[in-house]
Amino acid sequence: MTEGHGFTKFFPVSWEELHRHCKALAWRLLDNAHFKGVVAVTRGGLVPAAIVARELEVRVIETISCSTYNGLQRGTEVNILKTADAALADQGEGWLIVDDLVDTGVTARAVRKLLPKAHFATIYAKPEGRPLVDTYITEVSQDTWILFPWDQEAVMSKPIVELRGGR
Repeated sequence: MTEGHGFTKFFPVSWEELHRHCKALAWRLLDNAHFKGVVAVTRGGLVPAAIVARELEVRVIETISCSTYNGLQRGTEVNILKTADAALADQGEGWLIVDDLVDTGVTARAVRKLLPKAHFATIYAKPEGRPLVDTYITEVSQDTWILFPWDQEAVMSKPIVELRGGR
């Protein structure tokens, strides 16, 4: 599954862990919590944005829909499917952008271009994309594929030694 994709590690995240990290992000943002609204980068940013918005008592939630992945293949082009119209008028000033992850920065650059004055926050950050966000909770290596709870189902797991081809 990782062959040819550059991923050598998998980092599974449970619903409880994601919720805890979203609340931690809200705590970090609390001092600057006078946001006009939240812009969720969809699809991955939908759940984190909802949790952060709840914790900060922000009622206005917009979405910006981007497509860069094709399965496990990272794209280099961002297709903006829907813009966050309410936040566009003032280039995102006073708005909070929330995404689940900043990876190579391809999506973050496109969103930043549309909303350069917004505060950009993610739950997870990889080294290549980290400089593009203002706030994040957990850094993971560039060669790690994060398995979010919405991408997982309960199945029997193999011991790590078997995943590497046995002993």
